[in-house]
Amino acid sequence: MSFSTLGLSKEIIRAVTERGYTKPTPIQMQAIPAVLSGGDLLAGAQTGTGKTASFTLPLLHLLSSDQNNKSTATGYSPIRALILTPTRELAAQVEESVKDYGKYLKLNSMAMFGGVSINPQKQRLRGRVDILVATPGRLLDHVHQRTVNLSNIEVLILDEADRMLDMGFINDIRRILSLLPKQRQNLLFFATFSDKIKTLAAGLLNHPTMIEVARRNVTADTIAQKAYQVDRDRKRQLLAHLIRQDNWYQVLVFTRTKYGADRLVKQLGEDRIQALAIHGNKSQGARTHALAKFKNGSLQVLVATDIAARGLDISELPHVVNFDLPNVPEDYVHRIGRTGRAGANGEAVSLVCVDEYQLLADIEKLIEQRLPLQVVAGFGINPNTKAEPIPNGKQNKQKPRRSKGTARSSKTQSPRKMRVVD
Repeated sequence: MSFSTLGLSKEIIRAVTERGYTKPTPIQMQAIPAVLSGGDLLAGAQTGTGKTASFTLPLLHLLSSDQNNKSTATGYSPIRALILTPTRELAAQVEESVKDYGKYLKLNSMAMFGGVSINPQKQRLRGRVDILVATPGRLLDHVHQRTVNLSNIEVLILDEADRMLDMGFINDIRRILSLLPKQRQNLLFFATFSDKIKTLAAGLLNHPTMIEVARRNVTADTIAQKAYQVDRDRKRQLLAHLIRQDNWYQVLVFTRTKYGADRLVKQLGEDRIQALAIHGNKSQGARTHALAKFKNGSLQVLVATDIAARGLDISELPHVVNFDLPNVPEDYVHRIGRTGRAGANGEAVSLVCVDEYQLLADIEKLIEQRLPLQVVAGFGINPNTKAEPIPNGKQNKQKPRRSKGTARSSKTQSPRKMRVVD
C-alpha cells in the first residue's frame, strides 16, 4: 500500500514523498482513513511508529479540502484545529511536521508553549493561524489574557494523552475542553493504555473508532535491551567505560532527577565526554540548543529527565541508557522508545544497582520480558552493599506515583544470577 491509496491530496503526497516516505506504517494505514471519515478516534501505538503523521496528514487534508473565509468577531480567520501536547519539545516537533507536510497547502500553523516570551505569540495570533499546536499551560495563559479564541475549533487532537494525564494536566484539559464548540472531531492518541485514558475517552469521544497496532505497554522488537548490575557509586564510571569502549555516539541518558542530570553532565565533562542536560529547570533556549546539537550529531551525550521521554524524534538514535531506572514502569517503555524507531535497530542499556531490583522486576512484569542482569568485567559488585530507599524524584504537587512494591527499599528482592561480559 502507498500513501496515494489512502485518499490524501496530491499536494500532501508530494510533501510526504519529498520527506522520503513511500509506504505508510501500520498506524498510518488504519488511522488516516478513520480520521478522513470525520469520526472520533482513540488510537494507541508504540512510540516511533509514525503516529504524528497519522493525524497531521489527514488533518491537513480535511482543512485544505474545506477552505473557508469566515472570520472571527475580531476580523481574524479562526483557529480551526487544536493539537495539545504534554511538552514543549513535542509541540515544536509536531508543528514542524505540520509545516513540512503542509508546505504546498494554504494553511498556517504555530507552536505555543512556555519558557519563552509570550509577546511574540500574541503577535502571531493576530495573523492567520489555522492549526495551533500548544502545551496546556501556555494555552491557558493566552486564554486568561484573551489573546486566543477557541470557539471555532473543528478538530481537537490530544497527542500523548497518557503522558499529559501522568503530568497532572487533567484539570487544564477540562478547562480547555469547556472553551471548545461541542460539535467537533476528537482524536486521542496514547502510547500506554490505562484507566485514566479510559475515563478521559469516555467523557470526550463520541462512538470512536478504536485502533491499536501493537500490544499495550510492550517494547519494540527492534530494540536490544540489556541490564548491567553495578554498584550505585560506580554507575558513572561504567557509563563512561561503555561510551569509550564501544565508541558510542548520540547517547540519550535518562536520570531520575534534575539534580542528577546536572551532576552527571559535570562528571562526564571531567571524563572528557561532551554532554549537556535538558530538564524542567533549564531555560527553553538552553533546551532547544542542547537538543539541536544532539540531533545534528555535534553533541555526544544528552542527559535528560523524563520530560524528554516523549516527543524526541531523532533519526536512527542508536543508544538509550537508563542511568537510573524510572519509578514508574511505563516510563521505561517511553524512554527506550526513543531508539529502534521506524524499523531501525537500537540498543537500550539499564544500569541497575541494588536499590533498583524491585523497579526492574516491575518493568519486567509490565513488558512481559525478562532482562537478565549482566556484570561488565572490571565492574563487579560489592555483595555487602545494602539497598537504600529510592527518592521519588517528582517536583510536582501530585501524590507520588508508585507501582506496587516500589515504595520500600529493595532489601527483600532476591539477587539474581548474573554473568560477566567483557
